[in-house]
Amino acid sequence: MEKTRETVNPNFEKLGEECGVFGIYDFDGNDVANSIYYGLLALQHRGQESCGIAVTDTSAPRKTDLIKNNGLVNEVFNHDNLASLHGNLGVGHVRYATAGDSSPNNAQPLVINYIKGTIMVAHNGNLINSQALRDELARDGAIFQTTVDTEPIAYIIARERISSKTAENAVSAAMKKIKGAYSLIVASPRKLIGARDPYGFRPLCIGKRDNSYVLSSESCALNTIDAEFVRDVEPGEVVWIDKDGLHSDKSNCIPKAEQGSCVFEYIYFARPDSNIDGMSVYDSRILAGKYLAEDSPVDADVVVGVPDSGNAAAIGYSLGSGIPNATGFVKNSYVGRTFIKPGQKNREDAVHVKLNALREAVDGKRVVMVDDSIVRGTTCDGIIQMLRDAGATEVHVRISSPPFVSECFFGTDVPDKELLIAYKRSVDEICKIIGADSLGYLQIDRVKELSGGQAVCQGCFTGEYPMDVREAEKGRSSCESKDQ
Repeated sequence: MEKTRETVNPNFEKLGEECGVFGIYDFDGNDVANSIYYGLLALQHRGQESCGIAVTDTSAPRKTDLIKNNGLVNEVFNHDNLASLHGNLGVGHVRYATAGDSSPNNAQPLVINYIKGTIMVAHNGNLINSQALRDELARDGAIFQTTVDTEPIAYIIARERISSKTAENAVSAAMKKIKGAYSLIVASPRKLIGARDPYGFRPLCIGKRDNSYVLSSESCALNTIDAEFVRDVEPGEVVWIDKDGLHSDKSNCIPKAEQGSCVFEYIYFARPDSNIDGMSVYDSRILAGKYLAEDSPVDADVVVGVPDSGNAAAIGYSLGSGIPNATGFVKNSYVGRTFIKPGQKNREDAVHVKLNALREAVDGKRVVMVDDSIVRGTTCDGIIQMLRDAGATEVHVRISSPPFVSECFFGTDVPDKELLIAYKRSVDEICKIIGADSLGYLQIDRVKELSGGQAVCQGCFTGEYPMDVREAEKGRSSCESKDQ
């Protein structure tokens, strides 16, 4: 059986996030594949393993065109194959694998043909009851073609559609059976449907361009296709777009105080030019840096950010401390994906290939290095050594999140807690391991402010989650025992 979790991304031992989703319905009947392509390019940071686009024509919705494969968006798609995708209603997806293996079969969207027709499904997130759902569906005769959570979601929607009046009713009914983190985009023959889990772990927003409606993981993708931001899909809400416009069902919503969106959307995952649930991601990172300067001050000459998500927090630290900000690292943007070879030596090589310290900025100076997180700590020491090799006399590390002490069950690629450098270690012990002159983390009581005061999930920092995760823990233990 496939393990439900994989090791953390060796790209500077950064976090990985499940996926990005994008959908569009053009009421004028124009082909939407090109718009989805550009939307996915804007969401490429959310997943670099595989991608796909599925489209249908609402005037003759018996045919679905689908192209998906492993690779980056501009590797999988070209002018010729995009021109072969005809339809005014479509769904796109970029994937980073945290559940399921790297087979092209696991690329999305999934297209399911069933008694009521065809549905196209794209999913961002991670279910905690995925294995239980698979077991139940298998007992009813389901045959699975993938190992991703999206397939049982699609099967349940299809099954609910048989007894539901509408496709959106089927999605709403399915939400009562699936547990965990999900933002869904579902296309039935004549409707584009979006849904967000009741806790709001993953983002989803609505846009409009001329006579088209758009659904996207992040608002930055709307800007790419000149669409206007309308609003965020609320946690627990189902929205659908048909020939009569935009509609909403909030029957699955829960009180705001019980919600728990992933704070790492603000700290790391989302692009800084996105807005999530009314909060600018850029402003959130600036704020984190200011808090770090206030709570963990240090005498230094220059502040540098580790690209890319550390850059805005470094600006915030500079603003809060009065210490000048400088470009301390040069990033090679053309290296591409970093899953080249396993092993620690190769991870170190990847760091040096992708990142270089800028001697002119740090030579002879006391440096504050700002980054978004330390997960395993396997490459942080190498980045610090880069600064020392470039002439930095001191390196003081500031992290714009609290220490990771527990795993994530909702789609963030945080490894088992035994692999986390902060698990059962003090800040001083971590500081010594990574070779910094001092180390400061964002204080836990600051976390909620990064989302504008909205409830956020802090499980990876505290071990306490917005929902009961015992089923996920049991399922993972079962998978691991079968793998041994």
